[in-house]
Amino acid sequence: MNHRPKLTSAGRPLTFEVEAINERGESLHTPIAGEHPLTLYLDKREIVTLMTLGQAPEALTLGYLRNQRLVNSIEEIAAVQVDWETDSVAVTTRKVANGRDAKLKEKLRKRTVTTGCGQGTMFGDLMEEIDSITLRDDVRLTEETLYALLDAVRRHETIYKSAGAVHGCALAAGAEILYFVEDVGRHNAVDAIAGHMWLDAVDGSDKIFYTTGRLTSEMVIKAAQMRIPFLVSRSGLTEMGHQIAGRVGITMLGRAVNKHYLLFTGKHRFVKTVMPTMLA
Repeated sequence: MNHRPKLTSAGRPLTFEVEAINERGESLHTPIAGEHPLTLYLDKREIVTLMTLGQAPEALTLGYLRNQRLVNSIEEIAAVQVDWETDSVAVTTRKVANGRDAKLKEKLRKRTVTTGCGQGTMFGDLMEEIDSITLRDDVRLTEETLYALLDAVRRHETIYKSAGAVHGCALAAGAEILYFVEDVGRHNAVDAIAGHMWLDAVDGSDKIFYTTGRLTSEMVIKAAQMRIPFLVSRSGLTEMGHQIAGRVGITMLGRAVNKHYLLFTGKHRFVKTVMPTMLA
């Protein structure tokens, strides 16, 4: 049974209007994306300060704890309380598991600052878990479904269209978008989706993850942790991201825009169904 923790609902305004001067020297009010510091405390221990748009701070917090393996299950969490007056989020657990404090100290000691907007942070040796992750090999992504998903993402109303300066991530079942989150960093957006999945007990084993950002090692590791077999990006990828995807068996498609893509890994899961003459 999935036990939902007590949550605040403290999303911030996502855009703010400021005055700008255009190329003709005209003054106009223009929306820009929000950006706020959010310091995460786990049972009164300071963990990290995230720079975030503030769209879904509770889901972001839960997803961060999940993907960093700082908390093992949603059932362990009693409450997530966001307070923007102090730019903080306090997470309390139901009880302190045996040895958790020592394990947490060890994870926090091993801190890696990753590439990305605002820089991401990984605690502990998450790479050590990669070989223990098993993804389903009985699911397939057809080219037709890929094109339908890219079209759905293109039509989705986004903060990027009005203000720019954000990355977007989506979790999809086929071409149906289940969650769409934008943030100033792509790693925040993927964490927020992980938090939503945790809260709603959504299984990722047959889902597709889409991101506007590049596919770095951190992004691939997080997708693997959520057991998601398909990773699609509008952007490119890094060498380490490619290596990890091949190692864990993720089907990864990059530079996916409209009816164009590059298939980098996982050929056995991707089915080409559209004739070349149909490509525009």
